[in-house]
Amino acid sequence: MGGFFGVAAKEDCVFDLFFGTDYHSHLGTRRGGMAVYGENGFDRAIHNIENSPFRTKFDKDMQEMKGYLGIGCISDYEPQPLIVRSHHGTYAITTVSKINNTAEIVEEIFSNGNSHFLEMSGGDVNPTELVAAIINQKENLIDGIKYALDLIDGSLSLLLMTPKGIYAARDKYGRTPVVIGEKDTGFCLAFEQFSFLNLGYTMYKELGPGEIDVITPTGVKTLVAPGKDMKICTFLWVYYGYPSSSYEGISVEQMRYNCGAYMAKRDNVKPDIVAGVPDSGTAHAIGYANESGIPFSRPFIKYTPTWPRSFMPTIQSQRNLIAKMKLIAVHDLIKDKSLLLIDDSIVRGTQLRETTEFLYNSGAKEVHIRPACPPLIYGCKYLNFSRSSSEMDLITRRVIQKLENGNITDEVLQEYSDPDSEKYEKMVEEIRKTLNFTSLKFNRLDDMLNSVEIEPCKLCTYCWNGKE
Repeated sequence: MGGFFGVAAKEDCVFDLFFGTDYHSHLGTRRGGMAVYGENGFDRAIHNIENSPFRTKFDKDMQEMKGYLGIGCISDYEPQPLIVRSHHGTYAITTVSKINNTAEIVEEIFSNGNSHFLEMSGGDVNPTELVAAIINQKENLIDGIKYALDLIDGSLSLLLMTPKGIYAARDKYGRTPVVIGEKDTGFCLAFEQFSFLNLGYTMYKELGPGEIDVITPTGVKTLVAPGKDMKICTFLWVYYGYPSSSYEGISVEQMRYNCGAYMAKRDNVKPDIVAGVPDSGTAHAIGYANESGIPFSRPFIKYTPTWPRSFMPTIQSQRNLIAKMKLIAVHDLIKDKSLLLIDDSIVRGTQLRETTEFLYNSGAKEVHIRPACPPLIYGCKYLNFSRSSSEMDLITRRVIQKLENGNITDEVLQEYSDPDSEKYEKMVEEIRKTLNFTSLKFNRLDDMLNSVEIEPCKLCTYCWNGKE
C-alpha cells in the first residue's frame, strides 16, 4: 500500500509536509520520502523506515529543508518521491499504485526510445519511475498523466510537483482516494482525509475517479473532470483506513461499528465477552458488543511503546513472531472464559491461529472467531494488499484445493464465494478445524457492503467474489 501528502503554501511548507506525511505511517512500512521546491530549487530526502518511525528518520531533514511546495510519501515498496528531468522540465513525483502490466509497458517505452530503467534491489523496475516514463511519452504533463491513468492495468493515484504547482490525479476508477484541504496560507493534498485537520486545514474537496487537479498556494484548478465509474477499495473501510478517516463521506470507524452490528444480528453464540484483535478488530468488536449486549473486553493488549506498527517487518516469519510478541495477555479476563474474537480478515491464517493458541494457553475455555469481511478467495489485482507471490498463500485457496483435489476453476471459486452454498459451508468448517477455532463465521458480503452505506456498484469486491 502507501500514502502521500502534498502542500502548496504562501510560506514555508515543510512543517505541514512533515506531519501530514507522518500521519500516513499506518499505510506503509518500508520507506518514507519528502521533496520540496523553493528558492534553492528542488530538495529531497528518502529514508528506510523499517526499524524506525518516519518522524525519527526525518527530524533532521525537517530542520534543514525549505520550500513553499512539497510532496511526501510513506511507501510499502519503492523509494520515492523521485526527481525527474525531462522535456517537461524538472519535477518530483510520488505514486500509490499497483501495475500489473509492467513488462509490456517497459517494452513499449524501450521501443519508443527510452534507454534504461534503474533496477531496485529486488530486480524490479521502480513503479514510480515507470509512471514518470509513461508521462514523458506525451508532449505535456496533463496528456501524460491521462495516458498513465489509462495505460496502467491495476491502479494509480499520484502527486507531481513542478516549480509552479502540484498536479494531483486520482485513479481512473477511484480505487484509492485523493483529497484537498485548505487554510489561509494555502492548500494541501492527501490520501487520508484526517491527516490535515490538526494542521489547521478544512476539507475543500475530494477528487473523483480519474480527476486531475493542480494546486498552487493561491488556488485549485480542475484540469480533467471526474469520470462516472467508481470502484473504490472496500478494504479501506474494513482494514487499511485509520479510524478517524473517511472516504466518500463515510466514516471508517462508523462503518466498522456497522460491520460488527450486522455480524451480531446473524450470530447465535453466547460468549462471555466480545473482543477485537488489537487494533484491527477493535471497532468491529465494539459494534458487535453494542448490538448483542455481550460485554466488550480487552483480554489481551498490544504493546505499542516500542512496536507501534502492525505490518513490520516485511519478512513473513518475522512478522508472525513480532505479532505474537506484541500481545500481552490479561489472564483474569481470559481464564475459564468463552471469548468471541473479531479480526478484520483472515489472509494466511497463521497469526490468528497463533493468537487462538495463545488464548487457549492463557486459560480460555472457547475461542469463537468472527472475521469482519468475507473469505478472501482472490488475490487483489488493484492494491498491494499483500506482496504474496501466489494466491495459494491464502488459506481459502489451500483449503479449496484440498476439497477439490486440485481441480480449481472460476466456476468452482464462485460456488465457494456464495455464503448460501454447501461448498462455502465446507470451506469454512475446514478452515475452522485447520486453525483450531471453537467456531468460525465470516461476515457476509451483502452485510459488509450495507455497512459502508454507499451504492454497492461503487465498491470493489474483487478479492471476495472475483467480480471487477
